[in-house]
Amino acid sequence: MQSKLGWGHFSTAWLASDTAHSRYVALKVQKSAQHYSEAAMDEIKILRQIADCDLEDSRCVVKLLDHFKHTSPNGSHACMVFEFLGDNLLTLIKYTDYRGIPLPMVKEICRHVLIGLDYLHRELSIIHTDLKPENIFLVSTIDPSNDPRKSGVPLVPPAARAIEPPPRAPARPSTSSGVTRNQRKKIRKKAKHVVASTSQGNGAVAFADIDESDDKGDLSTANEGSPSQDGDMKRGGGHRRGNKGTRNRMAMEAELGCKLVDFGNACWTYKEFTRDIQTRQYRCPEVLLGTKYSTSVDLWSFACICFELASRNVLFDPHSGDNFDRDEVNTVATIGKDRKEDNNK
Repeated sequence: MQSKLGWGHFSTAWLASDTAHSRYVALKVQKSAQHYSEAAMDEIKILRQIADCDLEDSRCVVKLLDHFKHTSPNGSHACMVFEFLGDNLLTLIKYTDYRGIPLPMVKEICRHVLIGLDYLHRELSIIHTDLKPENIFLVSTIDPSNDPRKSGVPLVPPAARAIEPPPRAPARPSTSSGVTRNQRKKIRKKAKHVVASTSQGNGAVAFADIDESDDKGDLSTANEGSPSQDGDMKRGGGHRRGNKGTRNRMAMEAELGCKLVDFGNACWTYKEFTRDIQTRQYRCPEVLLGTKYSTSVDLWSFACICFELASRNVLFDPHSGDNFDRDEVNTVATIGKDRKEDNNK
């Protein structure tokens, strides 16, 4: 474990170093309650199918590297090990100060998203069901200084991170690793610097896909109602570093390769888990009407994301009324109100 990346309602994500393969990974630890564990098992089945059929890692979907169970005083936790990715698209939008992203960049991002959706839909019959900017991750961080993979600091071996007893003799080179205690202290100091820049940099460093929904399946996101609110998972530190010009320049120079993440609510076309899917701003008509849905629900969300990236505005922003809440559809009232406003204009 290196540092906490974020936390949601179902799980917590950690930056971890895989000492067996000398790489950084994102570790997702699910809550121990039975219904959370059962949901994690469904997610793992889907993620394993995705990984097993994408051996070349070219389908723009996050890669599950491993999974295991960990027993703690609070119970048994399902743990998933993911590749370490960069920032999500909401962070990219924030870096531009919500002024929109140039169309050539939007097109490049959309190309990767469509590759991922085509793979899920046509080859695997999987529906994501919760596509939104927070669930599409760039492969690299926007600010290179927030990427521990580019820091130049080696992965910290377990011996260097362990709490050591007072030395019995003057420090001398270790016969097992060839590293003195003073060198280990320097490594620890560098590692703390990397962890600090990762967890307190722009506030949206890569983390494993985390479900932020509640028990009722309400996939409301924190950015609803106002494009200036954080839609990311809770995490420490501010998400903005440097002045507006610097952030905008980083956004324009960002590597645009991206992957789809968060399959905590995914299902198969032939096996639905619930009718209550999708975050409100990206929820399609068939879900609002309570009818049967298929892969087209992801394409509706995708189109909403395209609009948001290019225009800076959320295409649909549900609000409650006198006799209905924001989760209900009142098409007649909405259409009538819009027409009246257009006539007044």
